[in-house]
Amino acid sequence: MLEPELLQHITKLTQTDLSQAQIHPISGGDINAAYRLRTPQHQWFIKINRAALADMFAAEAQGLQELAVQNCIRVPAVIAQGQFGSQAFLVLEFIGLQGLRGESSSRMGQQLAQLHRIPQPYFGWYRDNTIGSTPQSNQRHHDWVSFWQQQRLGKQLQIAADNGYHGQLQKLGERLIIAVPLFFSDYTPQPSLLHGDLWGGNASADTDGQPVIYDPACYYGDRETDLAMTELFGGFNADFYAAYNAVYALDTGYKTRKTLYNLYHILNHLNLFGTGYLQQAQQMINQLLSELG
Repeated sequence: MLEPELLQHITKLTQTDLSQAQIHPISGGDINAAYRLRTPQHQWFIKINRAALADMFAAEAQGLQELAVQNCIRVPAVIAQGQFGSQAFLVLEFIGLQGLRGESSSRMGQQLAQLHRIPQPYFGWYRDNTIGSTPQSNQRHHDWVSFWQQQRLGKQLQIAADNGYHGQLQKLGERLIIAVPLFFSDYTPQPSLLHGDLWGGNASADTDGQPVIYDPACYYGDRETDLAMTELFGGFNADFYAAYNAVYALDTGYKTRKTLYNLYHILNHLNLFGTGYLQQAQQMINQLLSELG
């Protein structure tokens, strides 16, 4: 259960009476412990992890706050974030969720397109964050191709090498990194605020059918990366894509580049979860290289 000392700290931090709070553990994903806190006045979602990961929660809070400022898609409000003793914590508004379907799926497509249409000043972000629990470098760039080469594929391949994945993966990866500019010969991405980890498990609808997104790994980048991620693990239907394209049509080259973008996430899964993703990563690189002839 949530430690009483930590609850007292959150009480002081939020200046909220939590003496009658009901607290129940709930699913918090693969990385964090999570709890639902209820009082007559409040419902909160509390994530807990090791104190060493406090910066991960800080970055998540800042991502949610920046998404909220855009006023396009609902995100949980940030209540508090910090560390106490051996634990880091993030307190968010608790939102009752249901699946995206029908009109809510269409709204999600429309609202994501509206978010992506808002211009941003550069590629990267004002701080680094994490993708899952992997460090994600967001060094500022004004050239998207070099950003993707250096800050995305290059970083994941280096982590893979550090984890012992050498040989064919690294040889293929080096070839692909050199070839990345060829995928942008007639397409010039513009920086948009991205969710950054937009698979089906990080998007739902509230009880009124309004879309909600959460667990972001925000940065400014090519909007196609968010769309590619929606296709990687499922969870988004044809209504979502039709509505998105009606507001902000995708370039025809997206069909090829989505594999380039999803490779980043498969490499990250290789680094997080092990060799089960090695063959898929190598197959994706071979597919991309074959596209170039």
